[in-house]
Amino acid sequence: MAWIAPTVATVLLALLCPTALLLGGLSAMATDGCGPDHCSEALTTSLSLIYGTLFFGGFLTLGAWVTAWALPWTRRWSVTRIWLSAVSLLPPLFVLLLVFTLPAP
Repeated sequence: MAWIAPTVATVLLALLCPTALLLGGLSAMATDGCGPDHCSEALTTSLSLIYGTLFFGGFLTLGAWVTAWALPWTRRWSVTRIWLSAVSLLPPLFVLLLVFTLPAP
């Protein structure tokens, strides 16, 4: 039963990571209407958060996901494995949340 949480995280990451990377990369087009120098502070802050999360969150996602799979397959580590599997999903979900709630330019 120890393989369930990492497997669910793997399936969800296979769907979430490419979507977050694609939509996060395309989010820079939100500045097309205002130009990069005349956009609102809220928009530039959101874009900075998106790109920072894509970069640094990738390390968090990879580390938590690998650790969830690499922990010993005993009952003692099951709670830690579940938490690490959940933590590995947070950066892509945060990027998608930011992309879908981008402020107006």
